Amino acid sequence: MKFPQLLCAAGALALFTSTGSATEDFYVGTYTSFFFGSKGIYHFQFDEKNGTISPGTLATKSANPSFLLIHPNRRWIYAVNENKEGMVSAYGIAPDGQLQLLNRESSKGDAPCHVSFDGTRHFVFVANYTSGSVAVLPVQRGGGVGAPTSLDQQRGGSVNKDRQEGPHAHSIYADPANRFVYSCDLGNDRVEGYRFNAAHGTLKPSATATAKIAPGSGPRHLVMNRGFVYVINEMANTVTVLRRDAGTGALQTLQTVPTLPKGFAQPNTTAEIAVHPNGRFLYASNRGHDSIVVFAIAGDGRLSLVQHALTGGKTPRNFSFDPSGRWLLTANQESNDIFVFGVNGKTGKLTPNGQKVRVGKPVCVAFMPPK
Repeated sequence: MKFPQLLCAAGALALFTSTGSATEDFYVGTYTSFFFGSKGIYHFQFDEKNGTISPGTLATKSANPSFLLIHPNRRWIYAVNENKEGMVSAYGIAPDGQLQLLNRESSKGDAPCHVSFDGTRHFVFVANYTSGSVAVLPVQRGGGVGAPTSLDQQRGGSVNKDRQEGPHAHSIYADPANRFVYSCDLGNDRVEGYRFNAAHGTLKPSATATAKIAPGSGPRHLVMNRGFVYVINEMANTVTVLRRDAGTGALQTLQTVPTLPKGFAQPNTTAEIAVHPNGRFLYASNRGHDSIVVFAIAGDGRLSLVQHALTGGKTPRNFSFDPSGRWLLTANQESNDIFVFGVNGKTGKLTPNGQKVRVGKPVCVAFMPPK
């Protein structure tokens, strides 16, 4: 069986050749698996008018290119190779959507699982999960990545001796002013704060900008929105809301809310978190309940529950809004598919549109940035 292949909407190809449709390219990072047919990074097109997905193609072969990052110039894409000896791969994007390897560079750690840009897009940040470290790699002329200009080894563990025996950096992000950088560390229950020197690409740990999360929470990813930081906690199945001081980088906890409905007692871990482009709603994925939870964001940053929307698959990992904000695509890792929701911008609610595309072990959905 060839992967990926379209499971639903047999007329999708005809829709893509009809007039008036607006298509957007997106890429899917995967865990490579011979059994499930995944060989690397896949390329798709999405019709924003109809919410349909074109048949996908293998854009490039690569080993466990789990998390993807596309440059705003739409010419380069970066992937972490989540292997024992971690790498960051840089690719050029061809007109037909195929990816051409520019170079690979060591992430200086084991099992890198997240990659992001600094504010200038001159540097790439990477979080090494197993070794619990973060690194900064320069973006070179032509799109390749250079050897790290900065590396920080995070330290400490927490109460869960099976999963928190030491640090496990799970993600890393620059603030809007490009002065502070935050890394969620699942192993030590902290959001590690850094001052960032954009002239030299260096990180300096900042105790002031570091926040403690409740023991056993396992902070995984975060998103910033209007002076607030929202942290998804993988192990506790919660979202922690923090107020951020833009001047000092300091984070103050305001609220912690559950991601699961009352009464659900089966195993679950959370994964991704994102704010809708309109800034009014927050979304997070539950792996076990297999849902996207939706919250409304109040003026004071606090959250209130709107909905739990089942993803139509198993183990939703990463998800992404299309550039219009009218659709949300979620990667169901264990059912080997991507599911499409319509998004109501006024209420935040998700409605499945019946589209499901097959791809082996999808981990990350990355849309091309707007032109």
